[in-house]
Amino acid sequence: MSMHQTIAKQRGEATARIAAIPDDMAMLRAAVELTRDISTAREAIYWPDMLVSAAVGYAGLAGAILLANPWAALACAVVAVFALYRALLFIHELTHIHRTALPGFRFAWNVLVGIPMLTPSFMYEGVHTLHHARTRYGTAEDPEYLPLALMKPWSLPVFALIALFLPVGLLIRSAILVPLGVVIPPLRKLVWERASALSINPAFRRRPPEGDFARMVFWQELGASLWAIALLASTQWLGWRPLLIALAVISATAVFNQIRTLVAHLWENEGEAMTVTAQYLDSVNVPPPGIWAEMWAPVGLRYHALHHLLPSLPYHSLPEAHRRLSAQLGADSTYDKASYPGLLPLLERLAKSTMMAR
Repeated sequence: MSMHQTIAKQRGEATARIAAIPDDMAMLRAAVELTRDISTAREAIYWPDMLVSAAVGYAGLAGAILLANPWAALACAVVAVFALYRALLFIHELTHIHRTALPGFRFAWNVLVGIPMLTPSFMYEGVHTLHHARTRYGTAEDPEYLPLALMKPWSLPVFALIALFLPVGLLIRSAILVPLGVVIPPLRKLVWERASALSINPAFRRRPPEGDFARMVFWQELGASLWAIALLASTQWLGWRPLLIALAVISATAVFNQIRTLVAHLWENEGEAMTVTAQYLDSVNVPPPGIWAEMWAPVGLRYHALHHLLPSLPYHSLPEAHRRLSAQLGADSTYDKASYPGLLPLLERLAKSTMMAR
C-alpha cells in the first residue's frame, strides 16, 4: 500500500470514528433542562447592543475617512472594524430567533447594517439553518462545512485571505449583476444559486426563494442594489478615497470573520452524517477567562459548540448556560471536551492537522 493510500485509509477511519460517536444523552438533557428559564431573547439587550455597535462603527469609519492625521485615521479604522464586525454578526442571531421575538429588529438591522454593508439578512437566512440540520452537518449538503483539517496546508491562508475580496465582490454583485439579472434570467438564476449565500462549500447551490421569503428577498435586493449603485455614483463628486477606505474596513471585518470561521469547528469530518454529540465535539467553545475571544468571536460566537447544542438560545444567555452546564457536568465530561484556550492554539492545531493530511 502506497503512502497516499495509507493516509487516505487513516483519514477514512478517523472520519468513521468521529461520525460514530454516540450521543451523550445526559449532556443533551442537561442542556435543555438547565436553560429553559433563559431561552427568551431580551429586547433590552439586543437593541442597544446592535445600535451602539453600528453607531460606533460608522463614527469610526467617518473618522477614518475625514481625519487628516494618518494615525488618528488608522485608530478610527480599527474601531470601525471591530464595531462593525460586531454589528454585522447579528445576522447570525436573525437566523435563529423566532420571527415574532423582536418586533422590528430584522428590518432595523437590514436598514442600518445589512444593506449598507451589502450583506442583507437573506444571504444567511435559509442557509445557516441547513448547517444545523441533524442529517446535513458536515456532509456535502452543508453550505458551511469543508473538511479543512484534511485539506492541503496552503488551503488555510487562501481560505482566510480570499475574504479580502469579499466587499468588492458584494459591490459588483449588487450594483451590476443583480440589475442585469432582471433582464437576463439565466444570469439571475446563476447569481441566486452561486452568489446569494454566505457559504463556504463551493458545491452548494441555493434553491429559489418562495412565498414571504421571496418577497423579503425582493425588497432587500432592491435596497442593496440601489445603495451599491449610489456608492459607485458618489465617486464622481467625492472621488474614490472614501469608498476605498470603506471597502478596506469591510475587508478587514471579512478577514476577521473568516479567521473566526477557521476555528469555529475542528473540520475533521469528511462527509459522514454525525450524531448531535459528534457535531458538538467537532465544534469549539472558547470560554473565559480572557477577553480577546469576545473581540474575534462576538455576539456569543465564542460559545459555538454550545450554540450547536442549543441553536435557538439567545446569544446573551450563552455565558450563563455554559456556567450551568460546566458546574452540572464537571471538568471531565463530554461537555468540557469542546472547550479550548484561545485562537492561536486552535489555529496551530488546524495547521498541524493539514500538515499530517498531506
